[in-house]
Amino acid sequence: MSHEEHKMGTKEKIVYMANQIATFFESKPHDEGVAGVAEHINKFWDPRMRRQFFEMFDEGGKGMKPLVIEAAATIRRPADKAA
Repeated sequence: MSHEEHKMGTKEKIVYMANQIATFFESKPHDEGVAGVAEHINKFWDPRMRRQFFEMFDEGGKGMKPLVIEAAATIRRPADKAA
């Protein structure tokens, strides 16, 4: 973990990781990149991480790359905590 990552809060780390995934997929055709970001997050992020992601996204997605914002439409929202 880099020094920069170590200083970040949990929500900032979620945005940082989502943006890292988007950076990888930016080299792909646009639609493939959007699908790749969503698929990666759906496959490898647990519900807690996706819940934090959507908390940030629902507050405006500050700091999220456009590819991440677009991918959010196909990222699975986790069930409500109370459920």
